[in-house]
Amino acid sequence: MKILLFANTDWYLYNFRLALAQALQRRGDEVVLVSPEGAYAERLQQAGFRWVCFPLAQRGLNPLVEFLTILRLVRLYRREKPDLLQHFTVKCVLYGSLAARLLGIRSVVNSLTGLGFVFTQGKGARRWLRGGIKAFYRLVLRRTWVIFQNPDDRNMFLQSHLVTPGRAALIRGSGVDCSHFIPTPEPDGVPVVILPGRLLWDKGVGEFVAAARQLQADGLCARFALVGESDPQNPAAVPLVQLQAWEKTGVIEWWGWREDMAAVYAQAHIVCLPSFYREGVPKTLIEAAACGRPIVTCDVAGCREIVRSGENGLLVPARAIPALAAALKQLIQEPGLRHALGRRGRKIAEEEFSMELVISQTLQVYHSAGEVEAER
Repeated sequence: MKILLFANTDWYLYNFRLALAQALQRRGDEVVLVSPEGAYAERLQQAGFRWVCFPLAQRGLNPLVEFLTILRLVRLYRREKPDLLQHFTVKCVLYGSLAARLLGIRSVVNSLTGLGFVFTQGKGARRWLRGGIKAFYRLVLRRTWVIFQNPDDRNMFLQSHLVTPGRAALIRGSGVDCSHFIPTPEPDGVPVVILPGRLLWDKGVGEFVAAARQLQADGLCARFALVGESDPQNPAAVPLVQLQAWEKTGVIEWWGWREDMAAVYAQAHIVCLPSFYREGVPKTLIEAAACGRPIVTCDVAGCREIVRSGENGLLVPARAIPALAAALKQLIQEPGLRHALGRRGRKIAEEEFSMELVISQTLQVYHSAGEVEAER
């Protein structure tokens, strides 16, 4: 079977879907990876895959440009003749599903890995755009198989009649390699709290910094670090000058982009992601759990899928700085609690979020899609 995987960055394909592509290849499928060109395209090819460059404006809304993009995608699909398509990220899901419908390709699997910036509460242009995207989803998703990463997103789409109930699957996350992300002893010295991820306001970066400032003002001895880069393509990006200003005052450390995340978690005592962004299931939190680190995050869609408050971490209300500071203070001051939460987090990662489990569940969706379309 020829399977085409389409995402909006080669970085996404390499970091989130390489293991799936390798599993498909091992079972004898022909796998084609499609994305805009970036720093990871060569790595995908070195891993033994055929990668096809497909330019895609991530924030573009020019009707003519977007229409031509869909036509280019139709030509690509007509040339490749895939037996099954899987689309990741919003534009790829929308445009890829429309192109597949125009060509009569029926075995289409769409992965909604969180609803992102547009579906985070907001007014004005964001609200208008949200309405337009919902209408587009309703048009293109009904005949496809849709994988959601958390029940909140799936329920919202079902209640809004955007997807077909029998074709809405739940697979929590993109999986974690539990042989790579492993528990390590806590490092010696002052407790270190990290926030790993894209540095967006919607990820709770401002709240994290405010909580750190409050705890430092209270005399608590701890280090707070941001691990990641800003995303200039996202309207919610924290400006570079703001990151530099925070670092200059000493309220936080900024470690920048890191590829060696297992080593980063090994340097931390606590992992914090106070996100109110519409996450799928944050991969950083699954990795943190696999590494045996306690987590502080918000009681919102996606984040609460991996964290059970008092069991492997602490949940706090979104945008609630005092509650966030209190949760961090508790874990900073109680190493025994940190260790207990970390041990349970590792077990949850192994049992519920392993790469093997996620790939197996994805292949079951492929099988269902193929069976139904074969009967037509």
